[in-house]
Parts: sequence; C-alpha cells; structure tokens
Amino acid sequence: MLLIRNGYMIDPKSGKEGKYDILIKGDRILKIGKGIALPDGNCRVVEAEGLLAVPGLVDVHVHFRDPGFPEKEDIFTGAAAAARGGFTTVVMMANTKPPIDNRETLEYVLKKGRETGIHVMACANVTLGMQGKELTPMEELAQSGAAGFTDDGIPLLDESLVRKAMERAGRLDLPLSFHEEDPALISNPGIHKGKASEYYGIGGSPREAEIRLVERDLRLALETGAVVNIQHISTREAVELVRRAKKLGTNIHAEATPHHFTLTEEAAIAYGTLAKMNPPLREEEDRLEIIRGLCDGTIDMIATDHAPHTQEEKAKPLTQAPSGIIGLETALSLGITELVAGGYLTMCQLLRLMSTNPAGLYHLDAGYLAEGGPADVILIDSAAETVPGSYASRASNTPFTGWKLKGKVVKTIAAGMIVD
Repeated sequence: MLLIRNGYMIDPKSGKEGKYDILIKGDRILKIGKGIALPDGNCRVVEAEGLLAVPGLVDVHVHFRDPGFPEKEDIFTGAAAAARGGFTTVVMMANTKPPIDNRETLEYVLKKGRETGIHVMACANVTLGMQGKELTPMEELAQSGAAGFTDDGIPLLDESLVRKAMERAGRLDLPLSFHEEDPALISNPGIHKGKASEYYGIGGSPREAEIRLVERDLRLALETGAVVNIQHISTREAVELVRRAKKLGTNIHAEATPHHFTLTEEAAIAYGTLAKMNPPLREEEDRLEIIRGLCDGTIDMIATDHAPHTQEEKAKPLTQAPSGIIGLETALSLGITELVAGGYLTMCQLLRLMSTNPAGLYHLDAGYLAEGGPADVILIDSAAETVPGSYASRASNTPFTGWKLKGKVVKTIAAGMIVD
C-alpha cells in the first residue's frame, strides 16, 4: 500500500480541491480523506506537504521511434521521458517503420509498452503504408487494441477516402486524428512562410496549407458524425474553424502543443533546426489565438507531439534536417509558466487540458482522482524553478534547454507504483 500524505489535491474532472491524503492499494485509489490513519501492514508513506497531488498526465500524441529508429528513441526511453514529465499514459503515433498498419506491429509496440512503468497505448494507421490510397483493416486493428487511427506526419489528401475512414471509425467509436498540412502549398516544410522563411531565403509553409485541410475535415466530420481530433493546431484561422464547428457538433476535438502556445517564428530564426517542426511556429497573433482557444474550450487538449531526433540529424542544414522537437519533459512546466503564471488558466484548468480531456478522447480510465479510480498520481512543486537540460529521453532536440521554467514534477506514480 502507499499513502500520500498532506498534499494539496486537485481533481480536474470534478473540480474538487483541498488538502487530502490519498491511500493507494494495488493499482487503485482506496481512500481519499483528511488525516487517514496509517493502515496495518506494509505501507509506504510519501510526504507531500507543500506539493500538488494531481492525476497523472495523458499525452495523446507522442512519437516513440520503435520499431525502426531506436537510436532516436525507443519505447523504454520514451516511457522514461514521459514519467519524468508527469505523464502516466501516452498514445503512440503510427508512423514507425514498419508503420502500425498491421496486427503484428501493433501487438509488438503494445507488448513493449506493457513492459514499461507507465501506460503506453498506440494508434494504428488510417491507410496502408501511410500511402493515402487504401484503408487499413481498421476493425481487426481495433480488436487488437488500437486506441484510434492516424497517419500523423502525412496528410490525407483523398477526400473520398477520408470520408470512408470517418464512417468506419465512427462505427468502431474510435477517434481519427489528422495532420493538417496540404503539401501542394508547401515548398519547405517546418518553417512558416513569412518572416522566418524570408530570413532563410526559402519558400516555407503557408498558413493556407493548414486552413484548407482543417476546413475540409471539419466539414466531413460534421457530415459523418465521426470523432475527430485536429492535431497540433498552429493558425488562428484554424482555431476559429474549430470554434465554429464545435457549435454544430459534439465530436470535434483539437490539440495544441506547448511550443505553439509559447513560441513564434522568431524562435525558428533564433534556434534554427531546434525550432523546426510541422506545422511550423507562426506569428504572435496565432500564438495568442491558440491561447484563447485553450481558454474558451475550442482547443480541448494539450499534446506534446514529442518527436525525438538525433543530434546528427538536427545538425544538418535547415532544409535537410527533420522537423520536430521533444516535449514530454518540458510540457507541464511550459503550461505552468506560460498559461498559469501568465494568468490565462488556473492550475485545475491546465490539468484538465493535460489529463481529463485527453483521456476522454480515447475513453480511458485516467485523468481523475477518486476513490476506486486509477492510482495514477503525480506530485508537483508548482513553486520550484526547473531548467531543462538533462533528459531521460534519448534525444535532446528542443529549443527549451536552459530556459528557466516554473513547476517541477517531484514524483510520478503509475498503477500504484512509483516510476520516477
């Protein structure tokens, strides 16, 4: 048994806050109360005076490069990075090599996930080989444990195929997550077409590339009733499109990354390849509209899009280096620093965006604290300063190294076990 004593508990699902003890037995919470007596038998006590006791975070968008590219990240190092950042549940994207378009690969990643200390789930692909031409055996993959479907990293361009995928996923009651960038409009991905692209003398990725596909997929989602997630939203126009669509349908979801609510294209100029990502960092008005979307519920999730790459890859010239940054170990601190300390959100609201709502998208038993609920708990020192630089991830490709951020995860407990 495990007793967390004297922590300030925040349950973002119910809104309940206060100083409580939390008694854990096995992988469930046995009791929440004040002054819980130490039970008979073997019980470990964790003193949480001055700390926040909150649900383990849930990230619905991570890239653990296994199978295919373990030198960037494997499932074990990815899970360690997640635990260090306070994430007790993560959902892997399917753009591995081979991709997760078949039962064997799906079972491989889920088996490895069960060997980590946290809950590792995985999406399967929408199309075979991520080629955008033929749907995967979605029913079979769902039966084998796929949490949802995505070709993240590759946009789906065939409208009729997208409609069929939505209809099939709708029958399975599983979400579809969309990477919204029309490649026909992009000459150099990862850098915003504007000040940043002009600085580097390249074509860049225009905002219209995102807007066009978001508009299409929201229309199809409303027509089919499918559950859809607009991934890593980056433009103010796309935020407004989601805002309007949500007034017409209840199955529309959107996620924002910490880098998109923190940085602008100025960072791409300052940090080069370490701030190159798809979709790219855009303008200050876009950043502020993303924050407004988080505040008013238009964007209902924060997801990291944790995308590890080797130092050698990121050292290549800008147009040759891969896009993406790691994010699991900095996400919570960036949320506290930019959104809570910035006066936009309460801590409870931030936690809802990082635990309760993401869990809801995938119907997960996670993202809340209650008697009988899952024993996924993290302890946070919200007043502590943290300076990213030593990572549990195998990768270190991030512009946030050396930043002074607020908030530190002190302890991560997943399924009743202390994992970090």
